[in-house]
Amino acid sequence: MEKNLTLQHLVRQAGLGKLALKLLYQPMGQLQTCWKEGGPWQQARTEEGRRAMEIAASKLPPPHSTTDNPITLHLLTGQRFWYQTLFCLHSFSQQSKRPVAPVIYDDGTLSVNLFQEISRLFPMSRLVTQVETMDKLETYLPQSRFPFLRDRWQHYPNIRKLTDCHLGQKGWKLVLDSDLLFFRRPDLLISWVDNPTQPLHAIDVEESYGYSRQLMESLTGLSLSFRLNVGLCGLKSEELDWEKIEHWTRVLIQKEKTNYYLEQALVAMLLAGRSCVVAPEKEYVTLPRPPEATQCHAVMHHYVAESKRWYYQSNWNK
Repeated sequence: MEKNLTLQHLVRQAGLGKLALKLLYQPMGQLQTCWKEGGPWQQARTEEGRRAMEIAASKLPPPHSTTDNPITLHLLTGQRFWYQTLFCLHSFSQQSKRPVAPVIYDDGTLSVNLFQEISRLFPMSRLVTQVETMDKLETYLPQSRFPFLRDRWQHYPNIRKLTDCHLGQKGWKLVLDSDLLFFRRPDLLISWVDNPTQPLHAIDVEESYGYSRQLMESLTGLSLSFRLNVGLCGLKSEELDWEKIEHWTRVLIQKEKTNYYLEQALVAMLLAGRSCVVAPEKEYVTLPRPPEATQCHAVMHHYVAESKRWYYQSNWNK
């Protein structure tokens, strides 16, 4: 770390910040990513598997259910992720043996044809268009009062898993990321959706809030949970205080800049000091690694970072 800081300091002193970023840091980051993903050969296999998964999504048969009692799940998706959304929902329905009634939030890129692919397998699907979402934003998050949240909505799609799913709404909602696969019956999630009484979240492989714990806890006045992950996130819509969330967002950004993990940080702050249902990390696995990444004994995998190698190459076929 000290060597990197020293190098960065010298680069800044030389006035070569942007040039160094382009010529040095970006290639180094690409090499590191390549190494984590198994090298060029494995990266090529992963991309081949991704394309095969996308093609296969349009050929998935309707999942089999043994009951007429549907489960409502909420997902944000679009052009880049629709096929992952299909496999996530399909595997959930197959393992739960329950029909799924997904509420799909358009990220601005979901075409009519792609939504039809989702509703083909899940006839109870409901689409929340971006036109509807923009109306809610104007009503509940006007630009004049919520400039930081509106800026993040425009430039940081992850925040939409909070805003689009909960603005102006009531009741408990289980929001899922699309890059999940279920291999066993998700009894914990089924029980929560059927009778939610407190928030729910998953556990991360490491703490990834993007902001210092000291700053976050100074804003909440409470201790944060460790390694909270929002790949599974159950919240009660009317409990979200948007004035407070705007304030937190402003302070976090002004003091420590924008960060990819802002949404996860905000949820960690919202749930600070609260009793929650926590998905056991050995059963609901974030970033699965071998041998679990290939054996798939857990209930669920959340394929973040380099674990997408197993997601695309083999596990969607299971």
